[in-house]
Amino acid sequence: MAARTNPLTDTQIKQAKGNSNKTIKLADGEGLQLLIKPSGSKIWHLRYTNPITKNKTTLSFGSYPSVSLANARTQRKEARELLAQNIDPKKHREEELQKKRFALNNSFKSVFDEWFAIKETNVAIKQSKLIKRAFENHLFKELGAIPIGELKPQRVIEVVKKVEAQGKNDLAKRLCSRINEVMNYAANTGRIGLNPLSGITSAFKKVKAKSHPAITPDRLPWLLQLINNAELKRVTRCLIEWQLHTITRSNEAASTKWADIDINKKLWTIPADVMKMDKPHLIPLSEQTLNLLEVLKPLTGDGVYVFPSFVHGQGHINKETVNKAFRRMGLHNVQTAHGLRSVASSTLNEQGHDYDVIESALAHLDENQVRRAYNRTDYMERRRKLMAWWSNHIQECSTGNFSLSGLKHLKIV
Repeated sequence: MAARTNPLTDTQIKQAKGNSNKTIKLADGEGLQLLIKPSGSKIWHLRYTNPITKNKTTLSFGSYPSVSLANARTQRKEARELLAQNIDPKKHREEELQKKRFALNNSFKSVFDEWFAIKETNVAIKQSKLIKRAFENHLFKELGAIPIGELKPQRVIEVVKKVEAQGKNDLAKRLCSRINEVMNYAANTGRIGLNPLSGITSAFKKVKAKSHPAITPDRLPWLLQLINNAELKRVTRCLIEWQLHTITRSNEAASTKWADIDINKKLWTIPADVMKMDKPHLIPLSEQTLNLLEVLKPLTGDGVYVFPSFVHGQGHINKETVNKAFRRMGLHNVQTAHGLRSVASSTLNEQGHDYDVIESALAHLDENQVRRAYNRTDYMERRRKLMAWWSNHIQECSTGNFSLSGLKHLKIV
């Protein structure tokens, strides 16, 4: 019968001294030992038999006094419980450490960073900044450190509900969508199995789509006549006409710079930072738009912007100028500035123009996508023909008898 080991005491451990020639072992029982090195350091070890290989194995619990006698005994108890289940405690510890490292390297924030590094190359600079800011302002504080595999629908909904409670329903919906993009990326890269957050959007109020009222194509002559009869500033009239002919967004039209227009090439290049894409947008200029620029040149040609601000000495005209003009004309809920693009799109599609070229003119498609279908020369020629047809159609709808700029003899509508 094996001799019974007397348990160690704190006093015994504190008073124990090392030997300059060898390591001293003090046994506490059930395989737990305190090794006292020649240097005087004291380290806890557990000696046990591997349940699989049956080999003698040593597991370290750390140094005394950082790991107390009581703590070492607790670790021994936990190890013995694993051994009773034929689990090697040393291997189990390594697996747990690996899980913790994996969780640390795969937190919601770290996976977002990976996903965002790809996402920002596929969207406009402005949009990528908005995405990152939304996560930083509303999600990372409470969810950022959570391992991606431990995110639960209830917790995520709880956090996003705080955004909805501020009346930001649209932002809450967008956050749900972006969160799911991150989770799908995590699933596709092996961090998680199925995405557990795929249904969180249903927990939020439905967001009413913001429409941009627009007339039907057959009412364009009526709209042009109404604009012609309205009391408007010359530059405002020109801006309406410019936005109508070029099929651009309000901000793009309002911020037009003389330096971005090449009269010789009949081309307007909208910079990437103005666009809702990450590349510049090219717009072939029709004869009508070139004539309009001739009208504007003596009025604003000495400045930076084609449509300078009415209020400030520097800067361009307010992007809401056309909308305000339309409201004064009684067109509220009838026609908006952005809705002019809808009129153009509907008309061009109804008339059978190439869908891809229309979408490119609206900057809905990356120009490189369209160019894959056509060579460069043919592509630009198609764009020019489309813009020329649209400008001619506007002129026909106005009967050619007046110009929105108020110079009838130029017939530039």
